[in-house]
Amino acid sequence: MKRKLGVIAAALTAGALVLSACGASNSNSGGGGEETGSSNDLASKYATCSLTDGVGASSEKSVGDKDIVIGAFSGWDESTATAYLMKNILESNGYTASVKTLDAAAAFTATANGDVDVLTDVWLPTTHKTYLDKYGPQLTSLGCWYDSAKLTIAVNSSSPAKSIADLKTMGGDYGNTLVGIEPGAGETAVVKNDMIPAYGLENLTFRTSSTAAMLASLKKAEADGSNVAVTLWKPHWAYSAFDIRDLEDPKGAMGGKEGIWNFATKGFDEQSPKAAQLFHNLILPDAELSQLEDLMTQKYGGINPEGAVNEWLNSHPEFATQLVSGSLK
Repeated sequence: MKRKLGVIAAALTAGALVLSACGASNSNSGGGGEETGSSNDLASKYATCSLTDGVGASSEKSVGDKDIVIGAFSGWDESTATAYLMKNILESNGYTASVKTLDAAAAFTATANGDVDVLTDVWLPTTHKTYLDKYGPQLTSLGCWYDSAKLTIAVNSSSPAKSIADLKTMGGDYGNTLVGIEPGAGETAVVKNDMIPAYGLENLTFRTSSTAAMLASLKKAEADGSNVAVTLWKPHWAYSAFDIRDLEDPKGAMGGKEGIWNFATKGFDEQSPKAAQLFHNLILPDAELSQLEDLMTQKYGGINPEGAVNEWLNSHPEFATQLVSGSLK
C-alpha cells in the first residue's frame, strides 16, 4: 500500500491556474520510460523527446494498483490541466485517482518518497534540472507529451525594452522590478541563478510571490497604462489576455526549447502498468492545451478544473479513446 501524503493541497486561486509552455513528445533519446540513472547530470538525458517512443495500446496492460495520486504544481496551469485530464481518463479505466496541488519542491519530494505517484509537468532539460538531478534515481520517466515549452521574460508591448539586456539600463522604466512567480518554481531558480547574473541585472528587485500575483501585476499595468516586466512561459493564456511580448534573450540565459515530461515514483510502471501506459500515450498539442487552459482559467475561474475537463472532453469526443489506444498525434 503506497504511503499517502499527509498535507492539505493549496487551494487553487481563481485565475491562478497557469498552463506552462507545451509542444508535444513522449520519450527521450536515452529511452522513454527508463528509470533515470545516477550521474550528476540526469537532466541531459531528457534534452530531446519523441512522441512515438513508449506509446502503445493500454488494453495490453493489467490495471494493477488502482489508487493513484497525481501531483500538480501550484500556479502552473498546464500542470493542473494535465493532472485533472489524466485523473478523468484514469477513472474511466479502472482507477481511483486524486490530485494534490503542491509547490514544485514539495511535489518532487513527495513523488520521490512515493506519497505522490505521478507528476505531469516536469520541464527538461533546464527548468527542473536541479530537482531531477537530486531525485532522479527515485523516479521513472513516463514519456514526454510536449516539446515546445519555453521560459520567457515578458513586458507590455508598448514598453521600451526589446532585449533582456535592455533592463540593465532601462530598469527604471519598469520600477526597477522584475515580477516573478513562486519562490520554489523551476523558472525562479533559472532567473536567479542564470539570467540575472548573465545580464548583470542585480540592480533590479526580483519579486517572487505567486503566479496569481504575477498575473495581477499584468492586469494592473494594463489598466494603469504602466510598464511591467514579468517571468512567464509559453504556451500561456496570458499572451491572448494581455497586450504583451517577449524580450529577446541573446545569451540564451532562460534556456532553449524544452520538453514537458511525465515522471512517476520508482516502480510505478510495475505497480500500475495500464496507468503508466496511459501517461505514456498522452500528447496534448498547443491548440487543444490552450482550449483546456482557457476553460479552466476563464470560464471556470480556476475553481472547478474537473468541470472544465468534462466540458473539454465532451467537445473532443475522440481524445480519450485515442489516448487509451495510443493513437493520439
